[in-house]
Amino acid sequence: MEFSLTEEDKSLIEHAREFTREFISPRAVEYDRSGEFPMDICKEAFRQGLMNFHVPEKYGGKGYGILKGVLSMEEIFAGCTGIGTALFANGLSQFPLILHGTEEQKKEFLEPMTRKMIFSAYAVTEPDAGSDVNRISTAAKRDGDDYVINGTKWWITGGSVASWYFVLARVAEKRHTGFIVPADSPGISQGVKEINLGQHASNTVRVTFEDVRVPARYRVGEEGDGFKIAMNAFDMTRPIIATGANGITRTALNYGLDYSRRRRTFDKRLISNQGISFKLAEMATKLEAARMLTYKAAWQADNGQDNTLASAKAKWFASDVAMEAAVECAQILGGYGFSNEMPAEKLIRDAKIYQIYEGASEIQKMVIVGKLLRKKEVGVEL
Repeated sequence: MEFSLTEEDKSLIEHAREFTREFISPRAVEYDRSGEFPMDICKEAFRQGLMNFHVPEKYGGKGYGILKGVLSMEEIFAGCTGIGTALFANGLSQFPLILHGTEEQKKEFLEPMTRKMIFSAYAVTEPDAGSDVNRISTAAKRDGDDYVINGTKWWITGGSVASWYFVLARVAEKRHTGFIVPADSPGISQGVKEINLGQHASNTVRVTFEDVRVPARYRVGEEGDGFKIAMNAFDMTRPIIATGANGITRTALNYGLDYSRRRRTFDKRLISNQGISFKLAEMATKLEAARMLTYKAAWQADNGQDNTLASAKAKWFASDVAMEAAVECAQILGGYGFSNEMPAEKLIRDAKIYQIYEGASEIQKMVIVGKLLRKKEVGVEL
């Protein structure tokens, strides 16, 4: 088992670290407070080749595997997960095309994203259908060479800046089907930006489809393939979500460690108190464990292996560790941890969403148990 990084990996990580140091960290608080989409940072990231990592080289992209991507993404997420989400949210809507799209679809929608800065969005979640994707009510009705889509999608990351959406809709009774829907199609309306608990730099809106006509050639896969396609995309992106959570844990650990080394109480450094030092030891160990789960899930994806189990483990564990680390960071900082002039409160707000989106922690546990049961049924030892 090889743990060393290639020179290319090291170079990419250093590039992302320098970009974060220069463009993200100095402005993270500014964007958190304004709630504006960080378009200028996105433009610079695109110019420097730090977006659309996973678009195949055939279509002008980097063609990076998931593992190579997450190694560098952690650097950016450690600077600000809201800005990191703005930069990398394209991936969730791109993967249905990368994995299941036709050659024509890839050329029409993926290739332009490598030539100029274009955003896309994954429009699956609805007001009454979050983790339970089977409950979606958005409908697509065949009409000649088109489909007519009606419904509302909610909490769509990047929804108001996207040029196109991957939309999951019902065709007939239960035939979940995926579609590429250009954002300028007549009948599409976008709500105002949601005011969320954290990750304020990430753009999240409601998107409504009223009699939106979509050419049949924009259907991804066959009718009824949509649920499988949507879940396959999650297998690719859950390691990325875990990486975002790891970025928070890493930042919380660094803040807690730096503060406790400087802070003196009762004539000694705060870190000399076992109650504090043990917190830091646990944070460091759990961060390393979360990274290993993340890297395994990413490696399996890159090597064509079924990574559903590993992705669920990584996403759940890393998310819970991030939330715990952010809270512990605030505890270590004491009164400063309760102030919005210090970083801990932002980390707490930013961390919570990782336990919720792309399948809540409870959903990940359901996936894990389901996979374990299937292994036992065929006689596989755990």
